[in-house]
Amino acid sequence: MTRRTPPDSPALFELLANRPDFRLEQALMRDGFPLVAGADEAGRGPLAGPVVAAAVILDPDNIPDGLNDSKKLSAAQRNALYTEILATSVVAIASSGPRRIDDTDILKASLDAMRRAVSNLALAPAFVLVDGRDVPPGLPCPGKAVVKGDSRSVSIAAASIIAKVTRDRMMEQAGTLYSAYGFEIHAGYATSYHRAQITVHGPCPLHRMSFRPISAYGLDDAPPASPDPMRL
Repeated sequence: MTRRTPPDSPALFELLANRPDFRLEQALMRDGFPLVAGADEAGRGPLAGPVVAAAVILDPDNIPDGLNDSKKLSAAQRNALYTEILATSVVAIASSGPRRIDDTDILKASLDAMRRAVSNLALAPAFVLVDGRDVPPGLPCPGKAVVKGDSRSVSIAAASIIAKVTRDRMMEQAGTLYSAYGFEIHAGYATSYHRAQITVHGPCPLHRMSFRPISAYGLDDAPPASPDPMRL
C-alpha cells in the first residue's frame, strides 16, 4: 500500500507562506503603477567596506524561479540567481563607501545608495517597494517601505540578491588589496579574526571609523578621508 503526503500538509503551507511572491507588485499595477521596482541593500552591519544597494524591475512574464531573501540562500544559489536576474530584469546598483558612512551615518548612507540605485534604472519605475522601515528621501517616484520585504516581495528579494552578491565580490577584491584582514572570508563583519587583525594592524582605508571598535582608535589613526574607496 502506497502512502501519500496529504496535499494540505501544514509544512508545505508554512514553506510557501515564508517565500516572497508578486502580489504587492500586482496590486500596485492594478492601481495604475505599470513599472514597480524593488530596492534593498547589503552591508549595514560590517566594520569595513561599503553598503551596497540595488534596484530591480522584474519582467512579470519572466520572473526567475527560487527568488528569496538572500540570507536564506546558499552562495551557489545566490550566484546563479544573480546571473539570471541580470539577464531578465532591469537592474541598477549603487554604493556608499566608508567615508560617506562616517560623514553621515549608516542609515543615511544606506538610504542614499538606494535612492541612487533607483534613479539609475534604465527604465523609470512608477513605484518602488523598499525593504525596511524607511523610504529613501528624494526618490524619483512614490515608494513604500515593506518590513521584511525580502521575504514578501520577489522584486525586493531580487534586489537583495544583487546587492549581496555585488558586495561579496567587492570584498573579495578588497581581500587582495588589504590581505592582512581577511575581507574575502568575512566580508568586513566583526568576526573574532577580523577584530584580532584590527588590533594588530590598526584600521585600513576600508574601515568605518565611526563604528566600534574602530572608533576607539580616534581621528588621528583614521586613514585618509578621500577619495572614498569602494563607492559606486
